[in-house]
This record gives sequence, C-alpha cells and structure tokens, in this order.
Amino acid sequence: MRNIGAFRSRLGITCLAAAFGLAAAATGIAASGDGTAGESKKAGFEHFDAKGKPPSTFTLELRNGLKAELPFADKRDFDEAARGFIAAPPYKQIMADAGHVAWDMASYQWLLSGQDFASIHPSLQRQAVLNMSYGLYEVVPGRVYQVRGFDLANISFIKGDTGWIVFDPLTAAETARAALEFINEKLGKRPVVGVVYSHSHGDHFGGVRGVVDEADVVSGKVMVIAPEGFMDAAISENVFAGTAMNRRLQWQYAVLLPRDPHGHVDQAIGKNIAAGDSGLIPPNRLISENIEEITLDGVTMVFHDVSDTEAPVEMNTWFPQFKALWSSELVVGTIHNIYTLRGAAVRNALNWSKEINETLYKFGGEAEVMFASHSWPRWGNDRIREVLSTQRDAYANLNNQTLHYVNQGVTINEIHNVYEVPEGLQQSWAARSYHGDVQNNVRGVVNRFIGHFDGNPVNLIPLSPQDSAPLYVEMMGGSDKIVAKGEELIAQGRYLHASEILNRLVFAEPKNMPARRLLADAYEQLGYQAESTSVRNTFLQGAFELRNGMPGGVPPRSTGPDVVRAMSTEQWLDFLGISMDPKKAGGLHYTANLVTPDNGEQYAVELSNATLTTIKGFLAPDPDLTITVNRTDLNRVMMGVATFDQLADEGKARFDGDRTVIDKLRDLMVTFTPNFEILPGTAPSERQVPPGRSFALPASGLIQTD
Repeated sequence: MRNIGAFRSRLGITCLAAAFGLAAAATGIAASGDGTAGESKKAGFEHFDAKGKPPSTFTLELRNGLKAELPFADKRDFDEAARGFIAAPPYKQIMADAGHVAWDMASYQWLLSGQDFASIHPSLQRQAVLNMSYGLYEVVPGRVYQVRGFDLANISFIKGDTGWIVFDPLTAAETARAALEFINEKLGKRPVVGVVYSHSHGDHFGGVRGVVDEADVVSGKVMVIAPEGFMDAAISENVFAGTAMNRRLQWQYAVLLPRDPHGHVDQAIGKNIAAGDSGLIPPNRLISENIEEITLDGVTMVFHDVSDTEAPVEMNTWFPQFKALWSSELVVGTIHNIYTLRGAAVRNALNWSKEINETLYKFGGEAEVMFASHSWPRWGNDRIREVLSTQRDAYANLNNQTLHYVNQGVTINEIHNVYEVPEGLQQSWAARSYHGDVQNNVRGVVNRFIGHFDGNPVNLIPLSPQDSAPLYVEMMGGSDKIVAKGEELIAQGRYLHASEILNRLVFAEPKNMPARRLLADAYEQLGYQAESTSVRNTFLQGAFELRNGMPGGVPPRSTGPDVVRAMSTEQWLDFLGISMDPKKAGGLHYTANLVTPDNGEQYAVELSNATLTTIKGFLAPDPDLTITVNRTDLNRVMMGVATFDQLADEGKARFDGDRTVIDKLRDLMVTFTPNFEILPGTAPSERQVPPGRSFALPASGLIQTD
C-alpha cells in the first residue's frame, strides 16, 4: 500500500480491545471470558444454537468502549418516535390469507425488556428499540397519520376532504389491509381515494391490493400516483439475478435465523419483511417533471423527483398546506446502502447527496415536520435542517473521500481500511450506518467508478477459492497448523485474521469440522460486533450454516401474477437466455418468431453459438417456428401454470412450422432455486430438485426491498 498517511479504521468490526479496556466498569457490563452467558440464562436468553458461543471478552470490551464513545445521552430520536402515539392494536400477529403468520411483532418484544444485550452492538440495539414503534401515530394534527410496525416500511395516511390518500402501502396486502382497518377503527371509516408509490421497491407498493380494488383504479375512481419509469424499475431491477439475490437476501436479512439476542434483532429501516401476498396495480398517474403539483381530495402535493438515489426512480412530496415534507426513502433513520449485500446495481452516492441538498434548499426552509417511509418523523425546522444536512454530508463524504484516496492509488481491497467517517458525523445518530455499512459502501463507490480490478495483474484472472485454497493450505503447513493458528488468533480476539486463514482451510477441506467450528466462532463474534444489520446478519448466518448446514423447509416467496403481468415479454425472453444451459446448446441453431396479437408485439428469437438472443419489433425471414399467442395467455406459461401445448389444445396458441422447437428449447432450460451453497459443505445431503416448469419464471421472488 502507498504511504499516504496514517491509515486507520475506526469503523465497525475491529477487535482492538486495549483501546476500550477502561470502559467496562463505567457501563456495568462484565468483561469476562465467557461473556454474559450466566446473565443471559437468568434472563431467559440462552443461545438458540447449542453450538453457539456468548460474546467474548474482546467483544465485550469493544462494546463497552462504544457505549462510552457514542452520544447515548441524546434522546431526541426516542422522543420523536413516541410523539403522536394514538393507539396500538390488541394483537401483535397478522395472519396471511394463505394461513401462515405474515407479521409477528411479538417475536421482538424481548427488545423492550430494558436489558443491555452484550451480543448486540450498543448502537444497533438502540436502533432496534427505536424500530419497535407499533400502532397508529399522528404526524400533522388532524391531517397526516402513520401506522408503524406492521411491515418493514411505514404506511402513511393523508386525510383529504372525503377520504384517505395512502403513501407506500407496504409489502403485503394483509399488513396493508390491517393498517387501513385499524386507522378506520380509531379515526372513522373513510374510503381510499388515492395511493402514492414513492419508489420502485416492493415494500412500498406490494400491499396495494389490501387498500384498493384494481377496478377502481382502472375506472379512475382511485388515483394511483408514481414516478415516471416506475413499472419498468419495479420489475427490471431484480429480474435477471433474482434467484441469486433471493439466496443472498436470506443472509442480509437473516430471515431464517431466530429473533433473538444471538440472532436476528432488526433490519435497520424496520424489523423485517412481511411474508404475505405481494401484488402490484399499475399507476394511472405518472409524475414526469422534476417538480410537479397535484391537488387530490383537497390536498395539494408537490412531487419532487429524486431518482438515481435509493431507487432508480423515486420522489419526495411537499405538502404546503401542512408544512410537511415526505422524504420517501431518501432520508430515513440511517445511512442507507450504496452497495447492498444482497446484490444490486451500485447506487450513486454523489447524486444522493445532491438530491438531499436540493430537498434542503427547496423545502427545508419552510418544513415543520419531515416524515418518511421508514423510521420516525422529525419535528421543528432546525431539527429537519440538521438531519438533512447531516445525511447530505454523509453521502457526499462517502463519495468524495473515497475518490480522494482512489486518486492516490488506494484500491478497492484497501479503501475500507483507509476511509474514516469524519468525527462530527460519527457523533450524529442520523449519520450512523445501520442498513448500509461503511466498509462496503466505500468499496461500492470504488466499483462504480473504476470497477472491481485493483490494478494488480494477479487479480486479472484469479483462481477460484476451491482451486487456490489447497495451495494456501499446503504452503501453511497443512490443516493442523492452520487450526492451531486459528485458535491462537481467536484467543487474541483477532477474528478477521482468523477468518482469513480458516476460510482457506474450509474451502480446501469442506468436511474439516474443527476448521468449520473455529470459522463459525470467528464469524459469530464479528456479527456481535457489527453495527450494520446487514453485516451482523451475514456473519451470523454464515456461522449458523457452517455449524448446521443450510436452513430448510421455508419455501421462497412466489413471483406472483401481478409481477408476471407487469414484466415485458422482452424481459421474459431475455431471462430464458439466462436460464438456458449453454453446455447443452452447443451446435444447435433454431430461429423462432413470437407474435402477441393483443398488444401488437412481435419478436425474433434465435439460438446460435450456445446463446439465445431476442430482438423486439422484427420477425425472422425464414423461422423454424412461429408462435402466435396473446400476451394475456402467455402469462400462464410464464407463471408455470400452463404449457404451450395446453394453450394450443384450448385454441389459444397457434404453431406454424416445426413444433418440436419448443420442446428442444425447453429441454435446455434450468430451473433456478435459491438453495445453492455460499460456503462449501453446507448444502443438505439430499437436495430437493424441483421439476422443470417449461418456460416458467422462477418462484424465487422478484420483488426485492432496500
């Protein structure tokens, strides 16, 4: 590394216990070698996994130091989170229409015990408690309300002259319906006259069918407002790598770990994702201008385009009548993801900062309350300006300081150990990284501008871990020496160092149980030390799978008919190209035309060079097969509920040419399922191989969040 000054990392999961050793007595958390195992048992919080470990001495000392360093005396967030509370429902579970539990706030009640949990970063525990808000809240007296704690996001209700305007109707119809029923119960029943989708992530539109009927939207009785480009963004962001994202989401969100001080505690912007019926009703009013005003049911809404930030398309809303600013997900109670660990296109930190700044200068001078699709509102102009400017600076610094070092030769593999959050931002709760994490956000910035290659020729063609690991093991003197060194490093609290060498051994020898056990122990402590929920969850999920193998028995979320209908035919055909096994396609050459008369579209599809390509608006001059089918009927094939043969038998599809081309193409397709290994040796001994579903989309959930 180039000598550019004092490279330090004060961010996140270091294990410099000596730096914090004097703080233990001040916090009342005992720094013993076995952590707080005894106290946890007394309180009923034994580790959910018999193989799990309590926080180590080093983890405790780090935690104690952070308790002393961070501004815990600042209670404004708690006051704001409680302000305006009207009522909570008598239930804490919401059932899905399919019969399972869609939402369970009761599973997090232990967070309200008042206990300090040594297995949770103290700042993260604070955030997890703040996200325990549950029930109906008043934001603007008599006009703006929120139901919080019914899903990952908040659902907001604006009281018009005759009805409700709903902002961001959650992930699932069941939770959105429960929220509407609850506010109607407490404040009087009113019809929904409008819905606003602030942006294109599923936790902001998936529950729409719980609050409105599609027929009322189609007729124009209910206005559904969204930013221009919403439908494409809502579908396309996660189509092509949807299955991989779904598997990685299991790690980032720890959806399969127990809700427990040693497991899942929070998801930074809310508790977790509701497991209900996600749908999508297309908007009937699009916002296309940077600033655009609509008055609906007596409520004036000024929409502000803030796209290319947290989502590809996104908008804030200013309510001049109420001096209220809706900041969508541009500004919430945490610094967000520039790079999200589940995988997605790297976001634009600089533009994010600029859009916050524009919001500050356009509306910040007048705003008296700011509320959002996550977290809690902020009241008072000074407070609003403070939060806006703080987050503006945080995102700008992520971009600018990172590129400052990049231009001095710091690489993507070094930047996370070089970048430092400015001291002023470290002391602001609004600038803490609970959803995003600093280390991976700055690496995301590097990747966005100059890519993953660090300039070292050895990394131009890297060996796969399975190939490189045996070389490292051999050169380190074999597995016994690595295990011994791993034990030594763990005993010293050097968990990242231990994981570096033990990971090599696990990849070289997936069945080496001592190595797996030690690597799990290191990951677990790193998880306990992490402030970011995504980092914590990822380390703890890794520890669990190393010890127990991949969790099973939980079906993935269905793609759903609304999502399929919203996909373009071209997107589906492109996905078939991804699903095709190129090793089976060598030497084959077919052309096919697809005509969908009901929407006037036509496509030429060609298989050549083990590659399937598609072009819209053209037909091949001499195809092997032409398929004519209405898009409304093609939806059934895309969902896997019908085959082309069935449609032909029903008179809904016509084949001209060699009918067997369909069978030949179908035989090349692979059904993706989110059950692949991330760590070697963790797959179940018997994998369930799903049957091929013709040309169906994967049941892996294409609607993603964050």
